[in-house]
Amino acid sequence: MDYRDSVFMSVAENMSFSKAAYDLNISQPAVTRHIKELEMRYKTSLLERKGNKIFLTKAGEKVYNAFKNIALQYRNLDFEIGQLHDSISGEFRIGASSTISQYVIPKAMAAFCKRYPNIQIYLVNGNSFEMEKMLLDNLVDVALVENFSSQSGIRYRDFMDDELIVVTGKNCVYAKRDAIGKDDLMKLPLVLREQGSGTLEVIKHAFALQNINFDNLNAFIHLGSTESIKNFLLEFDGLAILSEKAVVNELYLKSLIKLKVPGLSMSRKFRLAYRHGHKSQQIELFEDFLFHYNF
Repeated sequence: MDYRDSVFMSVAENMSFSKAAYDLNISQPAVTRHIKELEMRYKTSLLERKGNKIFLTKAGEKVYNAFKNIALQYRNLDFEIGQLHDSISGEFRIGASSTISQYVIPKAMAAFCKRYPNIQIYLVNGNSFEMEKMLLDNLVDVALVENFSSQSGIRYRDFMDDELIVVTGKNCVYAKRDAIGKDDLMKLPLVLREQGSGTLEVIKHAFALQNINFDNLNAFIHLGSTESIKNFLLEFDGLAILSEKAVVNELYLKSLIKLKVPGLSMSRKFRLAYRHGHKSQQIELFEDFLFHYNF
């Protein structure tokens, strides 16, 4: 791609000239000059300023979407040319939900990088909804998600089982109990993940199957990450529902205590997601590795 194209993509993704300049390690006037040259090429404005914010014009949106597809084709081409010379290389962008990116995939990615050292891996994380959006926007090649819902334009394949469990802090008044009832779960203060989280969606799904009204929960606070919830529980007399894989160390050290809820199962699948249509050789390589890795 032309360097000006890359500059425009950085501005469009950051919605900021200064952030783009920082990411590209060039001056802000240089960024402005490259954008103006690009606008001269297409004889139209690609960006507009409203107050202190900038936005893509309709022409800018078309150019940005086209550049994303071109960048993807370049990455695929680099990979395929490398294969012709028995040297697998190129870039591969993975989006992963918070739970998967922190507690599941790091060891597998390290093993993948060891086997394919010339492939440059980029990992971004967020909740499952955000990762699916990035996948549809061609910002990542694959997504690893933990939700139940399926979006049109995306194919899914299960790669791991997971179980959500109820936990509390070791100093919590409920820590001395082995189990709680469903009625207790409705009454006791609960710490939950934010809207859009795959974990929250699984909880809602499990409760619906048990005819438990999710809206009647005593949801004390919603937090944006599993780590923040675990730390919050250490100083809070309440409960949380988290992935068992995310609290292995805490359960071993007994800083968090697992509470059984008879009759309530909250199992789910971690899933590999990729766009409908042609599956690139990069995706096939990663998929094959993922499904043969011994987690």
